[in-house]
Formats: sequence, structure tokens, C-alpha cells
Amino acid sequence: MRIATWNVNSVRARLPHLLDWLDATRPDVVCLQETKVTDADFPRSEIEARGFGLAVHGQKTWNGVAILSRVGLQDVQSGLPGFEDPRARVLAATVGPLRVVCLYAPMGEAVGSEKYAYKLNWYDALLRWVTSGPGRPDVLAGDLNVAPDDRDVWDPALLAGTVLVSEPERARFRALLETGYHDALRVHTEESGIYTWWDYRAAAFRRKMGMRLDHVLVSTPLVPRIANVRVHRDMRAREATSDHAPLDVDLREP
Repeated sequence: MRIATWNVNSVRARLPHLLDWLDATRPDVVCLQETKVTDADFPRSEIEARGFGLAVHGQKTWNGVAILSRVGLQDVQSGLPGFEDPRARVLAATVGPLRVVCLYAPMGEAVGSEKYAYKLNWYDALLRWVTSGPGRPDVLAGDLNVAPDDRDVWDPALLAGTVLVSEPERARFRALLETGYHDALRVHTEESGIYTWWDYRAAAFRRKMGMRLDHVLVSTPLVPRIANVRVHRDMRAREATSDHAPLDVDLREP
């Protein structure tokens, strides 16, 4: 099974890129973030024509998440239990034998801001949810807006302590792992300089000024099944594309 995540930064604006990528890579399950569209206006027909079932949780202009699945899609749940939030950031579904959660974590604006406090509270609610009894998700995938350690940042010294790399944010990410999840890319490789996001400004992509903000976290039973993990940098190199690149994880059959 191939599970992918991509912050598309507007599914309608990037639809040609998304369809090309779906055709080329043939994922089984895709988690999309920042779809920036209401459920009624999501481009369903083009994606369904490629054999996907769809679950969407969107809003106009901002946020929005979706799960695409070729292996079935059941028991859809939107929102983060126990956390009142009008923003469309969380969507869960059962796809084949796996419970998958698509996540678009808050960015946090700046350390010490109200939006930063909201981000930390959102992560605390996520931690409570995934540790609160039966039905624990198998996969957490999405734009988690945290670069977990210095290997994941183009200039750790310059950016130390800033939003996306601050210690409270990284501590929340580590806490997810401590509950029994595993960073699929780090299971696959310890290599530094693997990024999934590059700012549109300052020619960041060309200058390799990136961060690894997009992640697939898997439960312990799935770790032996990880066969490959890839970042599709070629999609970030296109014109009029998202500032994020897709990430996918291949799982061997059990």
C-alpha cells in the first residue's frame, strides 16, 4: 500500500499538478491539506475518475483537508475530538485495514503570539485524542508544521528558537512519537537535508533553503512493513505549484 501526503496549497489552483502526480505515482491513499475549498466546490469528478473514493472537510479560502482512497473509505470523522475549532484541520477515515488521520497543524505565526499558543493547545488536544483508548489510528499523515530536529532545517543556527523549530513545538512532535508512533522517513533513513517545504520567497527552492514539515507517522506494527519513503521534489520544481512537495510511504503487504 502506498500512502501519501501533500499540502497542495489550493486543490483547484494545483489540480493539473495533482492529477499528473496521481497518474504518475499511483498512490492508494492520499492525505491532502490546505485544499482551500468548500466541500461543495471540491473537484470530485476529476479525482473520482481515477478510481478514488473521497472524504473532504473544507472551508472557503483557508485550511481544508481531504482523504483520497482506492482501497475503500469508511467511518469518516472530521474535527479534533475535545477541541472546539471552526478550522478544517483534521479528517479521519478507515481505508482498507488501516485507520488514517489527515492533519493540517497550525503554523503558529510567531513564538509567543496568540496563534502560537493555539498551535500548542491544538497539539495537546491531538496527543490526548490519540492516547485516549480504543480505536487508536494506525497512521497520522499531513503537514504537521514542525521540523523535528536540526537535520530537517536548512540553517539550524539562523532559525533556532523560531516558529516551526522552537523547542515547545518539537517537544509536542516527540511526544507523539513517545506514544508509539514512528516517523516513517527516519525509519527509512537518517540522512539530513531532506525537505518538504520551501518558501516562495528568496528563491528558497533553488537555494535549497527548506524544511521538513510534512510527515507520515505510523504505529509500531507498521514499522517492519515500511519498504520505501520518497519526497517528490520534482513537483515543487514546477511552475505555479504548491510550496510543499508530496511525500509517500510504501508499506509491504502483511
